[in-house]
Amino acid sequence: MLAIAIQRVPLFAALSDQQLARVLTRAETLDLDEGQWLFRQGDLSKRFFFVISGQLRLFRLAADGSEKIIELVQAGQTFAEALLFMGTDRYPLCAAALSPARLLSIDATDFAAMLHESPETCFALLGNLSRRLHGLIAEIDSLTLVSATGRVARWLLAQVPEEVDSQPGSMQDSLALDVRKSVLASRLSIQPETWSRITRRMAEDGIISVNGQHIVILDRTALQNLAEEVVQH
Repeated sequence: MLAIAIQRVPLFAALSDQQLARVLTRAETLDLDEGQWLFRQGDLSKRFFFVISGQLRLFRLAADGSEKIIELVQAGQTFAEALLFMGTDRYPLCAAALSPARLLSIDATDFAAMLHESPETCFALLGNLSRRLHGLIAEIDSLTLVSATGRVARWLLAQVPEEVDSQPGSMQDSLALDVRKSVLASRLSIQPETWSRITRRMAEDGIISVNGQHIVILDRTALQNLAEEVVQH
């Protein structure tokens, strides 16, 4: 049930039943095809979004038309809600579906009015945005201080959290890439060929195994060591 799903999100967890009903009453459901754009940077930002299913990429367009992916948004996540506090009425990024996606489109103006009526809800939302800000700061550190190999290693570790009882190479240590390698490479600020070279070297060293889109972590300790590899100046 949609109401139960969105209540798990920090942004909505502090809402009362009445507030949640108000949000859902004014919300709209959108379906996007793979590759379909939701908005472009500079478009008017009257709504923010909750991903019911599918996956989207948030990205900036450079002057030459190239993309820099800022974030990959999964089912169960919200995006564009920070604009409520930025004093801008334009999206600073583009958003497009990486796979068929269903979204809940939320009225940003009415949500902001609801926050003005409830300081407790406002502070809960600010706490959520602060946690995301700290995550982005840590990511900036990773992109500027950690080597390309370290970034790939950190990304792999983040996708497969360590289980207490897991064995090397077990199902708990495996993942299937659900996006193109070029998308992942852009997300990590590296070239697609760099991703391929790094994962091939990791496989040759027995740290991971790669079979098409399927990756298994064989040596988590070695991968963690690579994750701390810094940029050489």
